Amino acid sequence: MKLLLIEDDALLAETLADVLRLEGHRVTTLQDGREARQQLSHADHGQDLILLDLNLPHCSGLEVLAALRQCDAKTPALILTARGAIEDRVKGLDLGADDYLAKPFALDELEARVRALLRRQARDASLQIGTLNFDSLAQRFTLGGEYLNLPPREQRLLACLMRHTGEPVDKVRLASEAFAGESLGDNAIEVYVHRLRRRLANSDVTLHTVRGLGYQLVSS
Repeated sequence: MKLLLIEDDALLAETLADVLRLEGHRVTTLQDGREARQQLSHADHGQDLILLDLNLPHCSGLEVLAALRQCDAKTPALILTARGAIEDRVKGLDLGADDYLAKPFALDELEARVRALLRRQARDASLQIGTLNFDSLAQRFTLGGEYLNLPPREQRLLACLMRHTGEPVDKVRLASEAFAGESLGDNAIEVYVHRLRRRLANSDVTLHTVRGLGYQLVSS
């Protein structure tokens, strides 16, 4: 799994990264809050778990967390905070953190918290509508039990629509969530929608246009 560790104490960050790498994870470290906020301010940041110190230079950990949750409600975030900073812990949980660890903490406890969050994420990682399945950890679609090979942009579009199964998704939201705010015209999105419809043809899943509201996946 890909983990992003945001910690301004270089020695502690190195120690934690080494421990997590021994668990088999790929760990990236950042020390600057502003840089972390920029990296996490779009939905395709590519991380499976965020470990976030709250006391960061240039931008607080709470601001980083708020930026993450504006575009990504799914990726688990574990906040690292001073033992006495109860108010910060409460704010972090209110902003969407999944768990916290008070410093100093045992490395065994860190490993256990990370495993628990990743297990929880794995349980929520599979999306299903009719015979269409999306394994978000493997980034793999199947339709009727057969692998559905899609180009990257069609993958992102279909994954976004599946996350919002049961509700129409307009082009503005698709551009924001599926394409991280890329400068895409309405025509480009319509082209990708058209291609997805062709790929879903003859299946039990249909991609409808809901006039004035957007696009919606429906299972027959």
